[in-house]
Amino acid sequence: MFAPTKPRRHAAALDDGTLTHVATAYSEAGDDYIAYADGDPTRLYSFDARYGYCDRQVWKTLARKLEERRASGASSIRILDAGCGPGTWLRRIVTHAHALGFSAIEARGFDIAQAQIQRARLLAGNLARLPGVSLTFELGDLAQPLPESDRSIDLCLCLYGVLNHLPVPSLPATFAEMARVTDGHLFATVRAIGSTPTIFVDSLDKASGFKQDHDRGRIEIDLRDGRHLALSAHLFSASEIKTLIDEPFEIEDLCGLDLFHSRFAPDPRWNPASLAAPHPLDQELARLEEIYARDPRFIDRAAHLFLVARRAAPKV
Repeated sequence: MFAPTKPRRHAAALDDGTLTHVATAYSEAGDDYIAYADGDPTRLYSFDARYGYCDRQVWKTLARKLEERRASGASSIRILDAGCGPGTWLRRIVTHAHALGFSAIEARGFDIAQAQIQRARLLAGNLARLPGVSLTFELGDLAQPLPESDRSIDLCLCLYGVLNHLPVPSLPATFAEMARVTDGHLFATVRAIGSTPTIFVDSLDKASGFKQDHDRGRIEIDLRDGRHLALSAHLFSASEIKTLIDEPFEIEDLCGLDLFHSRFAPDPRWNPASLAAPHPLDQELARLEEIYARDPRFIDRAAHLFLVARRAAPKV
């Protein structure tokens, strides 16, 4: 199991209840968040949710790293999913690692939303009982020090809105802490400053109104069921990510995900069903994504920025 280490204090204390509101919002979202973010949680590799294009690209990279590690002769792997939500990504990785023949798989996911952790445990029940698999989900806060020991993690994940919800002053310490525990790769996605709108916890049509306050790093959301949410929310530029990651990690790749797909996706409330069928345009959109994903003129207009990084070598 992961060995504990001496806690480290973060540079910015989070004592204003900011993340408490985030935890409550995702817990109250429950299965609606799973359907919005992952589609059918029992079909791990269908990638047919609204943002399936992004998921497919992230999965291609994760699967390739797993396969490269196994091909190198490694028989064990240690994975951490920071902000795991309902555990879909960790279940994908553990399932694939087991199929590849890893004989020892240690995986831990944590999240600040209790209801999401409970759902993750329920969905992972059979997988966690496989021989050689240690799979746990726990309540935890990425704004606090991690219990893992130095360089104990092969693959560290921090996907989708997790980093967007952290107060900006805490981000350098957060990246430094992930670098401390990571011996292999970090995979992170964040909402970009030029992305199309999101309310994070559910599909946009569940909101009657919303407003992103960039100066305060906060989003105010009025839901159609009468609830009002006020969440910390910061959108990232590619240059900001590079600055944050520069010291603790070395960047292997930083690209934009979904520059075109969501903008061209049909809306069933407006477009005819025939437009949702496979279309020659899909191939052209995929080609355009490849061309412009790393173009500085376009990258900040993507739905998400996708970072693949290694822990930096010690300076001499």
